[in-house]
Amino acid sequence: MSTLAVLAYHKVGPPGPAAWETWYYVPEQVFADQIATLSACGWDVIEISELRAALAGSSRLPERAALITFDDGYRSVYQHALPVLTRLGCPALLFVPTDFVGGTNEFDSDVEPPEQMCHWAELRELSRSGVAVQSHGKTHRAFSDLSAAELRQEVAASKAALEARLEGAVDILAYPYGDDADGADDVRAALAESGYRAAFGYGGGPFELAGADPYRLARIAMGPDTDLPAELSAAE
Repeated sequence: MSTLAVLAYHKVGPPGPAAWETWYYVPEQVFADQIATLSACGWDVIEISELRAALAGSSRLPERAALITFDDGYRSVYQHALPVLTRLGCPALLFVPTDFVGGTNEFDSDVEPPEQMCHWAELRELSRSGVAVQSHGKTHRAFSDLSAAELRQEVAASKAALEARLEGAVDILAYPYGDDADGADDVRAALAESGYRAAFGYGGGPFELAGADPYRLARIAMGPDTDLPAELSAAE
């Protein structure tokens, strides 16, 4: 029996010049310690190819598998998280809302401080360095607020833009704000139509991938004070 724990980060390192600290900023050393905790607790960090194979049923995950993910595409992932991942030899996934590549986080500027997002060149380097860049929609709008036509545009256009610029398959999505519209049929239809294998939200700890709803996979929201050993112990 394989158990999968999916960690979800946003920002790693200190706030930028125009920003202030919020819970979503995880100091670089804390991030490194959290990633090291996975190995210390007996969890094997997997890459996107292993996830795809397990979703397809062509291979099994390690008994305790962990997936490291980042939402939004903040430049701090390139600046502060990538060196840690490289040093520890860990792959990861980065979910990017394509309309904001090279810009700032205008989509949540009412609640979070302004930060630079990765440019395409940085996304390409991340991709070459073991961080698979996947979809976070096009405009980072909550899926509950979208019509069926808008949902199709969000998932199809973001996939097309990422595949054209980064020349790699895009078939995994993370819902903006973790909002999967309660698993609505319109969401499932849009994802399936565009060829997505799986989609991640929040709201859960480790789970068995076999038998799980591939379009409603849970992640652990990670902040500087997250008790990761306690979260992982839920699998025992």
